[in-house]
Amino acid sequence: MVIGRSRDKHSGAVAGSTVAVTGAARGIGLAIARRLVDEGARVAIGDVDADAAREAATSLSADGGTVRGYALDVTDDPSFQSFLDAVATDLGPIDVLVNNAGVMRVGPFDTEPARASEAMVSVNLLGVIRGVRLAAPAMRERGAGQIVTVASAASRLAPPGESTYAATKHGVLGYLTGVREELRGSGVTLSVVMPTVVDTELAAGTSSGSVRTLAPAEVADAVVSTVGRRRFQTWVPAYVGPLVAFSGVLPQPVRDRLMRVMVPDQVSTVKGSTVRADYERRATEN
Repeated sequence: MVIGRSRDKHSGAVAGSTVAVTGAARGIGLAIARRLVDEGARVAIGDVDADAAREAATSLSADGGTVRGYALDVTDDPSFQSFLDAVATDLGPIDVLVNNAGVMRVGPFDTEPARASEAMVSVNLLGVIRGVRLAAPAMRERGAGQIVTVASAASRLAPPGESTYAATKHGVLGYLTGVREELRGSGVTLSVVMPTVVDTELAAGTSSGSVRTLAPAEVADAVVSTVGRRRFQTWVPAYVGPLVAFSGVLPQPVRDRLMRVMVPDQVSTVKGSTVRADYERRATEN
């Protein structure tokens, strides 16, 4: 049965499954975990902030859900493997891995610190690669499993001021496209969810351009509805995908003008603002 936004608790493909979510102590990841618990999944919350992961798990367990919190550094092979092993031991073989962890620095390309660039590549791109490389073989051996990656509309678009972030998300989409073919016929499904700007700390102070800012719960709904489906790409909101595809067949000058209308210039948006300073210091510069 394909999951929809059902009113029936513990219904659909999610119920009874073991789902591990990275970067899930707050923001989109926490919203995803909450929806999964509502649907009756056994949920593992992994986060580099281990205390926050455990606190989130305790909170979500209060209503009777089966939730565990774990330390997880997606930039480190032993940490990721330990996370996957612990989840399998505590909750059972992982049916679904949700690659959600991500960080973003916003600003001019030529003032971006090298450590910020490296952090985005390490978390956003290599973290996804690591998750797929470590989780997919066990799923393939069982002949079933799904990996859902929360990427971004930046997988196909590149707002000024988010060039490195967009590069990592373009890389994620390219990587998943190739590995998806390698896994064809194995029973393992790869899916990617691509939201526009979401109201989280990661996007604080940025502009959503021509579309409204999304709530984390909307992305969570899209992720949960993807479980059990074989659809590869899901855009949030859905109409953005066809618009991006249409723009791709336009002559470059016309496409450039359209993109300037649709896609915000984040360099201008964050200029002179200190709203993001604390987040970026913690997320990309430590």
